[in-house]
Amino acid sequence: MNEAFISKLEAAHASQESFPSNKEIKDIMEEWLELFFPARNRKPCAVKGEVYTCLNTLHEHFDDLLSYYIKDTQKRKMVLQSIQEAYPSLYESLLEDAKSMLSGDPAAVSFNEVFKSYPGFYAIALYRFSNLLFRKKVDLLPRQITEIAHSKTGIDIHPGATIGSHFCIDHGTGVVIGETTLIGNNVKLYQGVTLGALSVAKELAKTKRHPTVEDNVVIYAGSTILGGETTIGANSIIGGNVWLIESV
Repeated sequence: MNEAFISKLEAAHASQESFPSNKEIKDIMEEWLELFFPARNRKPCAVKGEVYTCLNTLHEHFDDLLSYYIKDTQKRKMVLQSIQEAYPSLYESLLEDAKSMLSGDPAAVSFNEVFKSYPGFYAIALYRFSNLLFRKKVDLLPRQITEIAHSKTGIDIHPGATIGSHFCIDHGTGVVIGETTLIGNNVKLYQGVTLGALSVAKELAKTKRHPTVEDNVVIYAGSTILGGETTIGANSIIGGNVWLIESV
C-alpha cells in the first residue's frame, strides 16, 4: 500500500469536522413534515397537548442538528428562533403550494394524496425550509437538505432560489432550478424543465445567472431556459422542449 497516499488520507480525516449524515438530516426533515402534515404520519398527534410536546422535541432536534454547523451559541439561538417564528408562514405557504397541485392536476383527488405521494410537494417543502436557512447564512446544511429531496425525487432546487406562492411542480423528474432564479406566483413547471445559467466565469458567481419567471406562467416538459437576463413574462405559456436564452 502506498504510504504517502495513506498519510494524505489520515491528514484529511484528522482535519475534517464531524457532520451529520444525510440520513440523520432526512429523519429530522421527515419529523418536521409529519408534524406539519399528519397525513404523512403513521401515528398523528391525537391527544390534546401532544402537538406542543412534539414541537418542543423537534426544536431540540433542530438545535442539535444546527450545533454542527453554527458553533456560536448566540447565533444558533437566533437561527432557531427564526425557524420557530417562520413556522406559521411556512405552513401556510406549503398549504398554498398543495392547493395549486390539487387544483391544477386532474389526477389529484385529495390533499392527503398530495402530502403523501407527490414528489413536487416534497421537493418544494424541503426547498422552502432550506431557503429559510440559506437566508440566515447557514453553511452547507441548506444544500444537504435540497440534495436529499433531489436524491428522492429527481428535482434539483438550489436553496438560494426565490420562489413565490402557489408553486406547482407536476411529475417533476429532471427539474433543475438554479441559485439566482426568481419565480413569481402561480407558476407551474412540468418534468425536465431547466432554469439554468449560461456558462459564466467563477468570479461572476455573485451575479444573477439564472432566469426570471413572472406570475401565472406554465412551462411544459423538457424546456430549457438559461441566463440571468432572460425573463419569461407574466401569463406566458412555454411549450415543451423549447430552448430559450432571450426574454419572452
